[in-house]
Amino acid sequence: MTKDKSILINNIYHMLSYAFQTLNQGNYDDLAVESFDEMYDLLAAILAKGIGIQLKQGFYREYINRQEELPVMRGKINMSGTIKNRLAHELLLTCDFDELSENNLLNQILKTTVMLLLKNAKVKAEYKDDLKKKMLFFSNVDMLEPTSIRWSAIRFQRNNQTYRMLVSICQLIIEGMLITTDSGGYRLASFVDEQRMCRLYEKFILEYYIRHYPMLSVNASQIPWDVEDGFRTMLPVMQSDIHLQKDNTVLIIDAKYYSHTTQSQFDNHTLHSNNMYQIFTYVKNRDYAFKEQEHKVSGMLLYAKTEELIQPDNVYQMHGNQITVRTLDLNLPFADIAKQLDDIAEAHFGVKKVS
Repeated sequence: MTKDKSILINNIYHMLSYAFQTLNQGNYDDLAVESFDEMYDLLAAILAKGIGIQLKQGFYREYINRQEELPVMRGKINMSGTIKNRLAHELLLTCDFDELSENNLLNQILKTTVMLLLKNAKVKAEYKDDLKKKMLFFSNVDMLEPTSIRWSAIRFQRNNQTYRMLVSICQLIIEGMLITTDSGGYRLASFVDEQRMCRLYEKFILEYYIRHYPMLSVNASQIPWDVEDGFRTMLPVMQSDIHLQKDNTVLIIDAKYYSHTTQSQFDNHTLHSNNMYQIFTYVKNRDYAFKEQEHKVSGMLLYAKTEELIQPDNVYQMHGNQITVRTLDLNLPFADIAKQLDDIAEAHFGVKKVS
């Protein structure tokens, strides 16, 4: 295993641990120091550990409606079915009833994902063996067609919150988290849908600042349009990725994960135009909201660094606001990644990290 690959997989674990606070619990400590050869090994290990913890806490169960032919009444009698039984000279009641069952969507997603990992040649035998042991408890749980899962429709509530991280890991696996090589080197995992990797990247940066910079107000807030008459009907929502604020100093970060950080035409490399228009709009509308108060609003496009020769590293002064475009190198040891984020906070707010 190359050093770059080891660093990469370790950093993915760190990103996941910020995005999903559950991974910071003591139960997962051994995974944080384990060396993984493949990304799927890491994900399989997290899933095996998480399912084991869930089994100790107990399966999430839901009431599901069932219909059965029974010698005694249970729930409600289904008259049409019971009449058919009588006509067939069967002394059975057709009953409709609700039963508390582990055969629900969340457990079905877990089983479906594990079965996919068991078929994956990249997953080591030791992780497969662990997952097989866990599946002994899923004999009453059905499989799903992976492409039919509507991830956006899944809702978590108080009694199934512990599944949130596990289902998110399942989504990463099912939707195709792959390690790819380019010119013999490893680069950050890419998704079939780039936006899904971007969401993990955004979540990691947001949670990093929330955890280590309590002196800042850190959120992913909406920015209101500055309109003179207050009429905002049909205007699109301006949703920032990361909004950092201390007193009247604001930094809006748009985190971008692309396979190419610039666009090119006739060997002329430029920034993605929509990205620049977006951050400029965010900054100016946030700036206008302060009215006559003394303030400072800045913006930043923070791209995940790629292997391209040309990488953006620019600072622009636009109509009284600073807009920076830079990259975050995720192939460095995690301490160096953290320093890159710390340098941003110190440069804009003059604050130090809290461990």
